[in-house]
Amino acid sequence: MGNEKIFSFLKALKKNNNREWFEKNKNKYLDAKAEFEFLIHDVIKGISKFDKRIGADMEAKDCVFRIYKDVRFSKDKTPYKTHFGASISPGGRKSHVAGYYFHMQPGSVFLAGGNWQPEPAQLQAIRQEIDYNGGKLTGIINSKTFKKYFGSLSEEDKLKTMPKGFDKDNKHIELLKLKSFIAYHEMSDKKAAAKDFDKQISNGFKAMFPFILFLREAADN
Repeated sequence: MGNEKIFSFLKALKKNNNREWFEKNKNKYLDAKAEFEFLIHDVIKGISKFDKRIGADMEAKDCVFRIYKDVRFSKDKTPYKTHFGASISPGGRKSHVAGYYFHMQPGSVFLAGGNWQPEPAQLQAIRQEIDYNGGKLTGIINSKTFKKYFGSLSEEDKLKTMPKGFDKDNKHIELLKLKSFIAYHEMSDKKAAAKDFDKQISNGFKAMFPFILFLREAADN
């Protein structure tokens, strides 16, 4: 089985989410982290074949998020995340450029991508492009390949009314109401054990690429 160290560690961490246990099991964490980074390294290589802004030499460590939580403003004071996540974008995990996200957690394995809650100027630029060229985006998200993987775009935080500056009769009104532009594809824990799991992830991201490209061109970055 592939990626078994990741799942084994995360399952144990969920039951023992405290600093004392974590320090005693630091080596298991480091082994799981190394296994996840190796997976992301292979995914990056796969993405680089179709997305020229993601170089094959991009470091996995620049994409993988820390497992340590910021609990200052959270009711949940457990110190560690119970998943591994990576954001593969031009500039790494801190970038605001449209890119790809992969999440691995027992019972919740998924890939996603796009722009999540973009800054006001970036959001306005995307909406402006939809106003001018929404037919192109509609064509992308209605394509067979896109629908096979993602169904439709996430409607998280969607506005109930039209954003200011746009005609309420605009034929792309439902797209213009979005505050995040995200595609999402859930995967099974069983798939995560497959030898070609990195290729399955890369294929999902390849299906997403025209959508990513639209967002980048809209925001001109």
